[in-house]
Amino acid sequence: MNLIPLTNESQLTDIVNDSTTVVLFKHSTRCSISNMAWKMFQQEWNNSETPVYCLDLLNYRSVSNAIALQFEIEHQSPQVLVIKNGTCVYHATHQAIDAAIVQAALQN
Repeated sequence: MNLIPLTNESQLTDIVNDSTTVVLFKHSTRCSISNMAWKMFQQEWNNSETPVYCLDLLNYRSVSNAIALQFEIEHQSPQVLVIKNGTCVYHATHQAIDAAIVQAALQN
């Protein structure tokens, strides 16, 4: 997994302005549901090419708020988003997070 910590809003600006397709995974490190979703996602993910940005909501809440504003998607935790050409083309939360579905969204 090409994992990149998402820690500041300038990274989000770079993601929006870049033509690269990326995955954003937002989670709360204190939430058992969020931690379980994150672990399952990591175990099921088999794509080493697509960058996966991981956002720790507790330490970087302002970045999470910026994501919600930028893509006009209500903040949830856990939450996964697929960003292509600066646009969110797929998002899911909680039990709907499935690495296979995210990978399918990358192909569309």
